[in-house]
Amino acid sequence: MAATPQSSAASPVEPPEEAIDGRAYLKLVALGAAIGIPAALVAALFLGFVHELQHWLWDDLPDALGDSAPPWYLVIGLPVAGAALVAAARLLLPGDGGHSPLIGLSTVPTPVKHAPGVALAAIGTLGFGAVLGPEGPVIALGSAVGMAAAGLVRFGPRASAVASNAGSFSAISALFGGPLVAGVLLVEAGAGAGLRALTAVLLPGFVAAAIGYVIFIGFGDWGGLDAPGLQIPHLADYDGAQLDGLLVAVVIGIAGALVVAAVRWLGRRVDGERGRFGVVALLLAGGLAVGLLAQLADLLGADSQDVLFSGQSSLPTIVAEGSTAVIVVVIAAKFLAYGVSLGCGFRGGPIFPACFLGVALASLAVAWFDISPTLAISVGTAAGMAAQTRLLVSPILFATLLVGTAGRDAISATVIAGATAWLVSSALDRRAGAGAADDAAPAA
Repeated sequence: MAATPQSSAASPVEPPEEAIDGRAYLKLVALGAAIGIPAALVAALFLGFVHELQHWLWDDLPDALGDSAPPWYLVIGLPVAGAALVAAARLLLPGDGGHSPLIGLSTVPTPVKHAPGVALAAIGTLGFGAVLGPEGPVIALGSAVGMAAAGLVRFGPRASAVASNAGSFSAISALFGGPLVAGVLLVEAGAGAGLRALTAVLLPGFVAAAIGYVIFIGFGDWGGLDAPGLQIPHLADYDGAQLDGLLVAVVIGIAGALVVAAVRWLGRRVDGERGRFGVVALLLAGGLAVGLLAQLADLLGADSQDVLFSGQSSLPTIVAEGSTAVIVVVIAAKFLAYGVSLGCGFRGGPIFPACFLGVALASLAVAWFDISPTLAISVGTAAGMAAQTRLLVSPILFATLLVGTAGRDAISATVIAGATAWLVSSALDRRAGAGAADDAAPAA
């Protein structure tokens, strides 16, 4: 039997071993609602701080130095400084700065004492230019809020895990446009736990996410918090499904799966050097490599800021780029910087850079064939996220919500792109599993 491809998103909660009676369960749902607000606030504060830090380091500091753009020594030096900060967080604070992005998204409960290390390592990663996203640390910090709340109420281990999951739900809902994508993502990741049991586990999380999301969208006359999120403004409508759009979706699904698989391979190779160089040296070398790649791309005509960071704010820029050479430079530099960031020890999420690579690949079709940028963003996001997470429904839902009503007619192509990326990624996983089994088999 062929090996089953493994999702890069860890299962939220193991199948329950202890029962929760009806009254205790209602109490747990109520706790989920109560957790939603503080978890969302923590996420908003963290994302807001990272956004302001990026603005200060990459805009205000160059301006104070008399430069209109980050000079070469900041482009190269800031990722190294961030690597040093991550190394300090991993070595001096409990929790190793959170889980490695190479394993994908993890919703294993995060102890409260690990939260400072998670936050500091994520700040060193996200604020200083490493190519990872905020979703990993946001999930971990939300989980820590849930664990803190569960500690105030007497719950068993399973109930505490559910409370932790509720905090993760609420915190991550802002990144993915509300409770739906966050919920579906975790449902897909944990489907092996059994649908009925999984529903009982996730219900408090959905309630927490719904309540917490009010923090971001506002309530009544209050406009909510202006927390930075993934937004694509001023997209033109994509009207009517076209054959060329469907063909592009298939090509981007295949290309996205292959590119993301190559990135993961590179990340594992870099991680394999940890035994030779040690954590600190590998981190510093990784930060230097990321900075040098960004500066090289700048010298070749691209913007170094499109190579650095997760790519969230660069999606409108890459789909509007008309030069094939610049797009190829960005893809190549981002690919390498992403793989290095995955494996050298930075701490962050793996999803958004994969989405950026998918959109960048689709941007070639925009430049060559005048394909709609709205379609490119939708199919590229679905392909990149499906290839990285090994999930299917949540990438399609996220891509659809990302482009909004402007991309309503792109849904068919988005589904095809996500499904193609999933199929190709699954085939690659099966082939890799078979190859590993062959290597491990004794010679006849």
